[in-house]
Amino acid sequence: MIPTNRTVVVTGIGATTPLGGDAASTWEGLVAGRSGVGPLEQDWAADQAVRIAAQIAVEPGEVIPRPQARRLDRSAQFALIAAKEAWADAGFTDKAGAQPAETSDTAERGATVDPDRLGAVIASGIGGVTTLLDQYDVLKEKGVRRVSPHTVPMLMPNGPSANVGLYVGARAGVHTPVSACASGAEAIGYAIEMIRTGRADVVVAGGTEAAIHPLPIAAFGNMMAMSKNNDDPQGASRPYDIGRDGFVLGEGAGVLVLESAEHAAKRGARVYAEAVGQGISSDGHDIVQPEPEGRGIAAALQHLLDSTDLNPAEIVHVNAHATSTPAGDVAELKALRKVFGDDADHFAVSGTKSMTGHLLGGAGGVESVATVLALYHRIAPPTINVENLDPEAEATADIVRGEARKLPVEGRIAALNDSFGFGGHNVVLAFRTV
Repeated sequence: MIPTNRTVVVTGIGATTPLGGDAASTWEGLVAGRSGVGPLEQDWAADQAVRIAAQIAVEPGEVIPRPQARRLDRSAQFALIAAKEAWADAGFTDKAGAQPAETSDTAERGATVDPDRLGAVIASGIGGVTTLLDQYDVLKEKGVRRVSPHTVPMLMPNGPSANVGLYVGARAGVHTPVSACASGAEAIGYAIEMIRTGRADVVVAGGTEAAIHPLPIAAFGNMMAMSKNNDDPQGASRPYDIGRDGFVLGEGAGVLVLESAEHAAKRGARVYAEAVGQGISSDGHDIVQPEPEGRGIAAALQHLLDSTDLNPAEIVHVNAHATSTPAGDVAELKALRKVFGDDADHFAVSGTKSMTGHLLGGAGGVESVATVLALYHRIAPPTINVENLDPEAEATADIVRGEARKLPVEGRIAALNDSFGFGGHNVVLAFRTV
């Protein structure tokens, strides 16, 4: 009988973001405080009110073979690139269930995993929107016969998760949470529970998004959610600054390989951190506006504490949701103060969207990668572009500004990754050093 309530650890990481084509270059950019935001130079951007975005640093076409790329939506391309990196980083070089290559060198052929004990949970907030809209243009302009026969599997929100599941050979379950900007974090939380409750030994989990397209840009711009600071792209995303005026849209993916501690130990895997658990709630307030006092967020934080053995005294770092919107940034800080009280004074709070932009459903994946690496290297990335700190933020949290900050080098420490989404979705993940 498989035990429940098992310890879950992170054994692999992968990412493709506006800061780099892999996790290492992304982390390097975050620690250096480098912005991935730039002008949109596509012809369609000229008429947009918002003409900036955080576009991917390395185009998928440079990584994925063209025949395969033509059958994948851009969001699935990002997910597959990040998942391949995380899978290899965890030491799995063969598809689950495949026969290892004929060699006496176990390290060379890599580890395998029972496919019936392997899952994939890759989320997206919007899914294959670029495929959907581009193929509709093809239909209107070129006719029915020119629409790609791959359109439906490309536009499905579960397309990224399905393709990652096929790549690794997962048979324990392939899932796709869709909770707007909380989707990626919810995917990782779901994966933790799959392992903890005994459904799987290994789960590939994270989030992806590819929504830099005329319609989403126009829609977000018209609802006044995005920064229109077109003259200063790299300074546009500025969480906690008194002059913040909305988020900057980003694209990319972040993926973790999560594994039961027992399974990881048996194969001698390197462990980045423990995935302690998740806290989930919903605001019940508004379809787009956060509950201004942070009550829903506080409920998610309390759920995390009630359902895990996390000690608030262990927490030294928070990778905040911090999208650079006037209302959202402060509500999150209020919630931290409400739940943790004076302990919140010791949290080094980083707003990494100031560098990556907001990846919507991919944010929780990329920011979980950043949170795990912050613990692993014991350093908190900075929040850039904070020239005039909002007095309310200054009064409620210790914002890491200007330069990266060293975290305590002694003892066991923990960090939180917060993600919230339209519809009032709140997800908080906790990670801890081992």
